[in-house]
Amino acid sequence: MSAPDIQQVKAYLLQLQKNICTGLELLDGEATFIADSWEREEGGGGTSRVLTQGKVFEQAGVNFSHVQGAAMPASATAHRPELAGRSFEAMGVSLVIHPNNPYIPTTHANVRFFIAQKEGADPVWWFGGGFDLTPYYPFKEDVIEWHQKAKDLCQPFGDEVYPKYKKWCDDYFYLPHRKETRGVGGLFFDDLNQLGFEDSFAFMQAVGNGFLPGYQDIVLRRKDTPYGDREREFQLYRRGRYVEFNLVYDRGTLFGLQTGGRTESILMSMPPLVRWQYAYTPEAGSPEALLYEEYLKPQDWLANS
Repeated sequence: MSAPDIQQVKAYLLQLQKNICTGLELLDGEATFIADSWEREEGGGGTSRVLTQGKVFEQAGVNFSHVQGAAMPASATAHRPELAGRSFEAMGVSLVIHPNNPYIPTTHANVRFFIAQKEGADPVWWFGGGFDLTPYYPFKEDVIEWHQKAKDLCQPFGDEVYPKYKKWCDDYFYLPHRKETRGVGGLFFDDLNQLGFEDSFAFMQAVGNGFLPGYQDIVLRRKDTPYGDREREFQLYRRGRYVEFNLVYDRGTLFGLQTGGRTESILMSMPPLVRWQYAYTPEAGSPEALLYEEYLKPQDWLANS
């Protein structure tokens, strides 16, 4: 089994960040990303690229980070005792896009690599990542296309890959206290090393490269859909679910905060505007009710496609 090539992974991630930012600027047509580089006292750093107040995107953040540490936090080694006493490196690209138009879904993607080492022992390493879609006023054709493209990129790696990582995504992006999924899912994987370095890295690249083509087609179809105050208010309300998940359950957010990461970059996934409403219940038969009744439940989107 070939040894992990850390520099090869880093070079890919930096290029991926650049490619995604360029693609999103073309989609927006007006706004551009600003770059904010940072360093971490404990080791490493990164560059956060943020686009705000665009024509299409209210806010989009695409973050690259590469951090090192002499030891893992106790909260991590409690669940992974094999990491105790090891130094670590973690690198990845993570993004969240919050559009202006409520008919364009919010989306999230990330790909990452982790390695922990100590003298006299083999390194412990893995890849992780995925992407998911969070619509407010969903269109079934968009959801089916999103999942079909996810399945297509998984197919070269085996028939079992898409169903496995699709279910993992449904299970991961679930809010137990709301008894609903965050959106309509996609792919989620973690702890991937069973394929060896080259093939595991190839899968991570397939996920990273497959994200933007899947999302941009939806943006182009929905960006000119007329909307009013009602749709905007519902969008802001549903964005609250994003905040709840990221601050309570998201592993990346928690890992970053626990390891002394840069707070501004960790929390760039937060929407610029959001609202909560006590005991909100959508009107029966409304488009808002349709989201809850048909879309926020795990299901096989490709069953009849």
